[in-house]
Amino acid sequence: MFSDNNKKPKVMTEIGGQPNRIEKNTKIKGDIVSEADFRIDGKLDGNVKTSGKVVIGKDGYIHGKVECVNADIEGSFNGELLVSDLLSLKASAVIEGTVSVSKLAVEPGATFNASCTMKGKEGKGNTPSPASYKKPTANEPAKAS
Repeated sequence: MFSDNNKKPKVMTEIGGQPNRIEKNTKIKGDIVSEADFRIDGKLDGNVKTSGKVVIGKDGYIHGKVECVNADIEGSFNGELLVSDLLSLKASAVIEGTVSVSKLAVEPGATFNASCTMKGKEGKGNTPSPASYKKPTANEPAKAS
């Protein structure tokens, strides 16, 4: 009558399991696709695509393309970085390449040698984009179209 047999088993990532890891002194060439968080303390020459968070540890290095929701970087990155929410750069981070983020946090001391595009949340705010700005003529005030 009061059986617990109908409960679903808990998945490790739902109860605080460890992220996928590439340990220090490990070198990988290739692409990684995952739905879980990923931590890189070694070296990766390739691409990472995840619907989770990517952490590059202090000794970690990625050369390639990274697509993720959030990223914390303490180590080095060279390539294309696409973060749909928050990119956090620690003081020891070294970033080169192109970056596209929604939110960016940079600690003093971080090296950020990248072209960066910030994309806000869709439908948030009423600020017109620069493309919609109409240059005023001599007889009319400036306004967004």
